[in-house]
Amino acid sequence: MLSAWLDGAISAFNDLFPPNTFFNLDFQVRGTLAVLLVGLVCGAVGSLVVGNRMAFFSDALAHCAFAGVALGVLVALLAGIRDRDEFYEWILPIMVAFGIVVGLLIAYVREMTNLASDTVIGVFFAGAMGFGAILLKVVARKQYYNIESFLFGDPITVSSADLIRLFFLVLATGVFLALMYNDFVLASFNPSLALSRKVRVRLCNFTFIVLLALIVNLSLHTVGALLINAMLVVPAATAANLCRNMRQLFWCTVGLCLFVGIAGQWLSWSITLVDATANRGQALNLGGGGIMVVLSVLLFFLSMIVGPSLRKR
Repeated sequence: MLSAWLDGAISAFNDLFPPNTFFNLDFQVRGTLAVLLVGLVCGAVGSLVVGNRMAFFSDALAHCAFAGVALGVLVALLAGIRDRDEFYEWILPIMVAFGIVVGLLIAYVREMTNLASDTVIGVFFAGAMGFGAILLKVVARKQYYNIESFLFGDPITVSSADLIRLFFLVLATGVFLALMYNDFVLASFNPSLALSRKVRVRLCNFTFIVLLALIVNLSLHTVGALLINAMLVVPAATAANLCRNMRQLFWCTVGLCLFVGIAGQWLSWSITLVDATANRGQALNLGGGGIMVVLSVLLFFLSMIVGPSLRKR
């Protein structure tokens, strides 16, 4: 129902523009919407990820999704699913559930042992990658799912159903930030002080882990497993070089994520168009996700140069 309505709205929007222009192509409009939604959620939580030193944690969740995809493929094959479109619908909930369980287990084991956080994360990281490698070897001959799209992502392959999921993810992120942002910041800065102020530190941590797992897994189709952590960390790290307080850090991170998302999508389209014109239709398709991350890294190095003077002002 919602997908059909969104398809109709996008089609009506396409008709407003000349043929073969950027906004006349439905897949480019869907890709742009997906990039905007992913930029909003990654920008909104990126400052929290960097401020709470969870960069390695989010990277582990992205790579643990590798095992979630493999498990989803295996379950779909055992269930007798052979249609390519149905395959993704089976894989997605299993991948999301697996990511949430792994994230909660990492947090639980970290609490119950005296091991350092990076050690616990490394153990789960290795276990999930090994588990995924075993399962993918089992299903390697069944070419129902393109593993490259999972690794690198591509905004122009996003469907209307993916956009609806991302929209609800934005709403869930907004609710979390409205209700628990200050509590989580305080719990990250000083857990003892937060407990004395009756902040539910454990609930904040576990809720944020669930939200982070949802963001990572639902954004994979747009950005890819190897690049999602860069969208969560690099814009926030860039903003940290430019800002002097948490409010500035939050809004600057959101703005940077949206900027690199739209710029990456537009550059990908422009390069493809120019190459198609030069080579008579044989276009070089550069992945939008990779361009976004490269832009983010370039902005980070630029912020190292201009950041000190801006902070002095």
